Amino acid sequence: MFEQAKKTVRVLWTQLTEKRKLLRFITLGPSGSNHEFVTGRYIEHHGLKGLASLELVLDFDDAAQMVIDGKADFIVQVAVHPTTADIVARYRKQLFVIDAFVSPSKDMSVVTRVDVEAPQTLALQPATRDYVKTDGLTLIPETSTGSVADGLLSGKYESGLTYSSLATENPTRFRIDERIGTVDDAWIVYGRERLADGNMVAWTDSPAGRAFHA
Repeated sequence: MFEQAKKTVRVLWTQLTEKRKLLRFITLGPSGSNHEFVTGRYIEHHGLKGLASLELVLDFDDAAQMVIDGKADFIVQVAVHPTTADIVARYRKQLFVIDAFVSPSKDMSVVTRVDVEAPQTLALQPATRDYVKTDGLTLIPETSTGSVADGLLSGKYESGLTYSSLATENPTRFRIDERIGTVDDAWIVYGRERLADGNMVAWTDSPAGRAFHA
């Protein structure tokens, strides 16, 4: 009887552990990226703090494969990212759009090294190109706004479109040439299970829904 009781406890413990298994979110790095910032807010918004983990990758194809292989559960990607259309189309039979939301970005600026009087180049994530005038500048594409910051910190770039905090936290190294502020972007969440089931998924009492009937 004692052995049976121990077996029952082991089974119940296993079931409890499985139920409390962390939801594994994955998004674009490096650490400090806008994707990390927004995904963290999304996790907190849904009351999943302590119930979800967040992993960073440098390529959304890697993220897609991790979810398909069961090594992660959900991907969060900004809708304007250059690879978004490819991710939706390429993995459409294995990876599904399950949610979308609007979130402001981190406060952004054109940040320049203080030792560079008139920069000739500007590093940026291509989706942010039209945030500022770039006439006469040689543009250097980067994978994320966070990697632009890393490039500035390492001395690789003269100037970059990145987080304002880079300059405010390092005033002896960087200055703000143009402040952009925050930008409201659409974000997409992907998972392995299709939730739309052929129907529209929309929040009728959303701020937009209420505005339509105001």
